[in-house]
Amino acid sequence: MRESLFYLKRRAGVSIQASIREMLVSVILAEQLAPEQPLPSCRELARRLGVSRNTVVLAYQGLVDDGFIEARQRSGYFVNREILENPPPGRTAPETPPADGPDWDAMLRVHPGRQPNIEKPADWQSCPYPFVYGQIDPGLFPIAAWRECTRQALGLKGIGQWTADSLHMDDPELVEQIRTRVLPRRGIWVAPDEILITLGAQNALYLLASLFVTPATTVAMEEPGYPDVRNIFALKTERIHAIPVDAGGLPVDGRLDGCDFVYVTPSHQFPTTVTMPAARREALLARAAKADFVIVEDDYEFETNYIGKPTPALKSMDRDGRVVYVGSLSKTLFPGLRLGYLVAPKPLVAEARALRRLMMRHAPNNNQRTTALFLSLGHHDALVRRLHRVYRTRWQAMGDALARHLPESAHAPGFGGTSVWVRGPKGLDAAALAGAALEEGIVIEPGHVHFMAQPRPRHFFRLGFSAIPEERIEPGIRLLAELVRRRKAARA
Repeated sequence: MRESLFYLKRRAGVSIQASIREMLVSVILAEQLAPEQPLPSCRELARRLGVSRNTVVLAYQGLVDDGFIEARQRSGYFVNREILENPPPGRTAPETPPADGPDWDAMLRVHPGRQPNIEKPADWQSCPYPFVYGQIDPGLFPIAAWRECTRQALGLKGIGQWTADSLHMDDPELVEQIRTRVLPRRGIWVAPDEILITLGAQNALYLLASLFVTPATTVAMEEPGYPDVRNIFALKTERIHAIPVDAGGLPVDGRLDGCDFVYVTPSHQFPTTVTMPAARREALLARAAKADFVIVEDDYEFETNYIGKPTPALKSMDRDGRVVYVGSLSKTLFPGLRLGYLVAPKPLVAEARALRRLMMRHAPNNNQRTTALFLSLGHHDALVRRLHRVYRTRWQAMGDALARHLPESAHAPGFGGTSVWVRGPKGLDAAALAGAALEEGIVIEPGHVHFMAQPRPRHFFRLGFSAIPEERIEPGIRLLAELVRRRKAARA
């Protein structure tokens, strides 16, 4: 019985020492060891688990330091009685909710869980052909540089900065790096008080919707478009005009008149990846001044143009202060960081900052300072150059593979990006195709969720190439094309 308590369950990304600690904490908190019953000696436990004795010694010492166990001279290690006398909450199974409890479904004013959303398989990283969008290839990320920046950020010298509640303030070093290193690449020059750090671009969009959008507000956006922002707007108003895009992105015409806000992704339209030409950007700004509407520019993917230089941001061309700019660090760093920024006139940033304080105060200080160091030391610039080179070759490989295996359905984006928007054969159900592809280890994203019009077109899907090695692109597209042909033949 005693031997069965000590079983080491290894998990990817978790060290042996951490796994041993997790095992011992579970045994202790489950009261499977009496306080008078000694734990196995370091040598004995190391032998049972097949690990180094030093690893067990370090795990035991950590538990002693944290008060889980105590060392008794010439007797060994024992469970600390104080842990059992003051158990952590939540150790008992929750009671079944009473039958006459609140009707939560009826009480909710809105139901975000019922909105259509982008979905990704939780285990996409284990698939051999992950054509998933918005994720990174871990092999491209400079983990040693990030680790060093983290070490510096969490050092004793700066402990007062990263442990304090900053209320509504941002890390001034990160703001300065974004102001002087990131935004100028897009032709944007602003003052520090015109920048707000957010928990990703999506947090910025939610703040804007909360500040501006009411049931009487009319919002225009692209069709197909970003479903998350459409869902955000839909929580506030039903007056959403989805305007079909063309080869230049959002058309600029009378359909924009009468709108209060226009949401646009000009650098790489989401999800088709087309780039809005400079002339159309000028026309959009002129229309905004004439029709008196505000433009929300989501510049989520500005670094990935492979033909010529990136087109300047719409915000850089704005002379009337009508463009609110939203940026993200997810595409060049990693999406799990959840850091973005909002650029707008000082009065708007001040109100957004006050609203953010009510929601979550501020982004984690340690992440802000680590990112600031990563930018200031040049690691971000080096990473962007590396990603540009790698993504360009993957972009070319994707274009070649699609031309060879799916010539009637897809064309690689003309300027760049990190995905391809595919128009499948008529009658194709991309959601069903995604299910069949996943069984073959291929991850694709059905496109119907990006449309607002009913019924939603079912034959579009998206192929990302930021997380898949170049050598797997052609074999994955070949297998996918075979699945498309089989489904087409089955319908014939």
